[in-house]
Amino acid sequence: MNLRLRPTLILLGLGLVAAAPAAIAAESASQQLAAAVADKDRPEADRARDADRKPAEVIALTGMHRGARIAEILPGGGYFTRIFSKLVGPEGVVYAWVPAAAGGRDFGAPMRELAAQPGYSNIKVATMDPATPLPEQVDLVWTSLNYHDMRNRPGADLTPTNKMVFDALKPGGLYIVIDHRARAGEADPGTLHRVDPELVKKDVTSVGFRLVQESDILKNPADDLTKPVRDVPRGKTDQFILLFQKP
Repeated sequence: MNLRLRPTLILLGLGLVAAAPAAIAAESASQQLAAAVADKDRPEADRARDADRKPAEVIALTGMHRGARIAEILPGGGYFTRIFSKLVGPEGVVYAWVPAAAGGRDFGAPMRELAAQPGYSNIKVATMDPATPLPEQVDLVWTSLNYHDMRNRPGADLTPTNKMVFDALKPGGLYIVIDHRARAGEADPGTLHRVDPELVKKDVTSVGFRLVQESDILKNPADDLTKPVRDVPRGKTDQFILLFQKP
């Protein structure tokens, strides 16, 4: 059950009757996504961030649907995880993909707590380890505002991580990277918490992915890219969205 990018509508002279099933299906998917975002179980603090994070618009880019298999890298407190869980439903699964516990920090603890709550049992915690693959190949791997932290570590090489993502996906599966934009050609030493999207493209395509879409949904030209992210009001950074596909 592969996800597909939301297509641009193109008139091909098909009759209205022939086009109707596709239109109905698209409407149904849109309604399911809207319901997941509007779900009453989402914390008020998450809802307050929706105007900036635009979850419905961003998730719609991926074609995520009921029954899909999703892996989310470093889901944090679960802002997107809750929406994914409600959208894919009991027929689907959301793998909260986190590093092994280290230095007294258990990255998976918040997700295990969430999975124990009613209505979220389709969330499964999985360890990010190239030697330990996910229980199954997935339709989509998602990471939001994390890539810069992985890449900006001293001596970091994301080839094994991106290859792990590649192997985790079904053929045709999507890998979406959302992050704070850095100035073109600038390598962040780790103080700005940003990354140049061109570096992300180079990293990810080097392991076999194809770049299939870029989106400006979260673009903010007013953001001063010389400032550390922590010095910018929350939700007001200039963010890029890149979608890659496994052939």
